[in-house]
Amino acid sequence: MVEDEATQRQLLVDYLDKQNFRVSAAEGGVALRRLLERELPALVLLDVGLPGEDGFALARWLREKSGRIGIIMVTAASDTVDRVVGLETGADDYIGKPYEPRELLARIKSVLRRSTGAQPASGPRVRMGRRVLDLEKRVLVDPGDGSEETLTASEFDLLKLFAENPNRPLQRDWLLESAAHREMEAFDRAIDLRITRLRRKIEVDPAHPDSIRTVRGVGYMFVPPKD
Repeated sequence: MVEDEATQRQLLVDYLDKQNFRVSAAEGGVALRRLLERELPALVLLDVGLPGEDGFALARWLREKSGRIGIIMVTAASDTVDRVVGLETGADDYIGKPYEPRELLARIKSVLRRSTGAQPASGPRVRMGRRVLDLEKRVLVDPGDGSEETLTASEFDLLKLFAENPNRPLQRDWLLESAAHREMEAFDRAIDLRITRLRRKIEVDPAHPDSIRTVRGVGYMFVPPKD
């Protein structure tokens, strides 16, 4: 959430936190870029009237960064021209100040549904390529014969992160940091090598992966099977 006014910024953070969203706040473009170095967000609330680099410029930069980040422009202006410009820069939606918090919440949920394109894993099993990840037993299952393959703790953590973030590009550094807390071995090997190992376990053709795809300049993305 990018908002230069401190009081408004804190009010929004508190409200969205109570709605069970994980929120990071930035006062402008510099802080936003620092946040995106660590992790790509699912959605950005972007105030138009920022000092220096305005919201339109930041929306264009975000859209060049990823086509899957949801963007909602927030502005005090009621001019239709601003609304059109905001949407033309790549924003998914637009809301003017003052607004009802419930309206903002509804717009956030709507954009998130469109931008993710799939629901996060909620059951005990998730189909991943030619295998099935059992989240309770922490193993990979072959749906053909029911055989199970054990996973190291960090392999399971990586697959679980992908299952929880379908169709969302995830940065290499974030994946490594998030899945390395149980095994020091994870710090010693590049994330690319770990992904290569996982692809051998779940992809129909590891040389041409469909399930864990490379996102150039970012990292990797899990794409659930369509069938």
